[in-house]
Amino acid sequence: MAENDDARRGPISLGGIAPQPLFAVAAVLLGSFLTNVDSRLTTVGLPDLRGAFSLSFDEGAWLSTAGIGSQILIAPAVPWLATVFGLRRVLGIPSLIYAVISLVVPFVHDFQTLMALSVVHGLLLGTFVPATLMIIFRNLPMRWWLPAIALYSIRVGFAFDTSSSLVGFYVDHLGWEWVYWQSVIIAPLMGLMVYLGTPSEPVNRALLREADWGGMLLLGTSVSMIYAGLDQGNRLDWLGNGTVMALLVGGAVLFAGFLINESLVRQPWAHVDVLFSRNIGLGLVLILLYTLTSLSNSSLVPNFLGNVALLRPEQSGRLLLTYGALPMFVLVPISIWLLRHFDTRTVVVVGFACFAAANLWGTQLTHDWAREDFIGIVLLQSIGQSLSLLPLIITLLSNADPSRATSFAAYIQIMRLGGAEIGVALMGTWLRVREQVHSFYIGQHVLNGDIDVTQALKQLTDYFAAHGTGSAQARAIGTLAGFVQREANVLAYIDGFWLCFWLAIAGLGVIALVTRARPGPFTPEPFGFAKTVLHKCGVKVT
Repeated sequence: MAENDDARRGPISLGGIAPQPLFAVAAVLLGSFLTNVDSRLTTVGLPDLRGAFSLSFDEGAWLSTAGIGSQILIAPAVPWLATVFGLRRVLGIPSLIYAVISLVVPFVHDFQTLMALSVVHGLLLGTFVPATLMIIFRNLPMRWWLPAIALYSIRVGFAFDTSSSLVGFYVDHLGWEWVYWQSVIIAPLMGLMVYLGTPSEPVNRALLREADWGGMLLLGTSVSMIYAGLDQGNRLDWLGNGTVMALLVGGAVLFAGFLINESLVRQPWAHVDVLFSRNIGLGLVLILLYTLTSLSNSSLVPNFLGNVALLRPEQSGRLLLTYGALPMFVLVPISIWLLRHFDTRTVVVVGFACFAAANLWGTQLTHDWAREDFIGIVLLQSIGQSLSLLPLIITLLSNADPSRATSFAAYIQIMRLGGAEIGVALMGTWLRVREQVHSFYIGQHVLNGDIDVTQALKQLTDYFAAHGTGSAQARAIGTLAGFVQREANVLAYIDGFWLCFWLAIAGLGVIALVTRARPGPFTPEPFGFAKTVLHKCGVKVT
């Protein structure tokens, strides 16, 4: 019975110590940033890509969904593949193939071929982050874990904050092709760092014979189908569309099949037993809440500046780069220092409090806000990102068995990819619905014949007529309608900030339920920092 229970926790994942830890850390850095930056570049640069490939709006939407959905399909299985085949095999050859596909894609103009290449491109990209995470668990000495995980944890915020500037720079100065061609340089370099920084490992044939292929296929397919349904739902009217319903229902059925499969097979690949710990379950909920509340920085701020302030991505990206991404280089070392001296829960509280403060500040939004008015919000968000995700991952590791990282990392990948993309899809729906609601209610006060409306239309008509504009009255009506839409959008973004604020408050509430982790390499000694200070003052504390 004990042997069976042990098997249900997933395969043991222990590798050799990296011969050159610095190269291993460089591989973690390059793999993490390549994945998130490439995904964001495709999303932010989609309007330019549609024009370059001559795609319709629908074709562009499916191109984006296919690229990210294929990442979600493969990502949960990658930790197991790395355990069985070794990191050199999982990352080395795929990085070279990825570079070749990235080189070829800009020359393709047939939509079917482009979709096929995008799926393969996404599958290969989906291996990079989970495999580089396994480098930390399998090959780095434990003293390297905290700084390596710190690099891993900031990649999301850094990618969100730099992608707009990078897309603008590529499109304006180098050409849109560099959205893909940057990977031709970075991917092989990452593969080289993996080869130099990780030991050569034989194939684990015993584990391969016990492979739970059905479980891996069921989980990956179910989550990717649910993502595709949510991503297309906002565009295709959710439950009113058969494609969306088929994707969501089919994904849910396959996920139920995955749970049944993991309960029946002799050696499950990622049984839910690995999550049956209070702190681990709450930690995964906190990662989801972190992903959702940080949408105010990754989605609300740049979208407001684009839709209401009418700025180009590179113009809004300068704000996010200067006050969002660059401060992380200072904040992450501070976060590491705090984690060495304080309980992770304390650091997470500070991070979520910064998110709450930033979102509350955003609720004061008006249509007059310009780029510089968001500096304080973006700075607070940067602090929140630096002080939240890293301690959350450390909290999970403090309550898990790192030697069972294969099963544990599978669920981390679901929260990482699924949570982020689902959050973006749901936020898009929230903003659309709230804009429609506010537009309806504002329209109730803009009535034909109302004295204020009549006066406003007369002023606008006189203005256009004085400037020699033809159809002055029609232009005046169109301008007034534009004002209504603008204010409805502003109110929708305010609602978005309120939503993120309450998600941050919910995060603070969940943190209160997390208990202290058992003593280990990631848990500072109780009152350790106070003891250090007292010791330096000459006071001996036992």
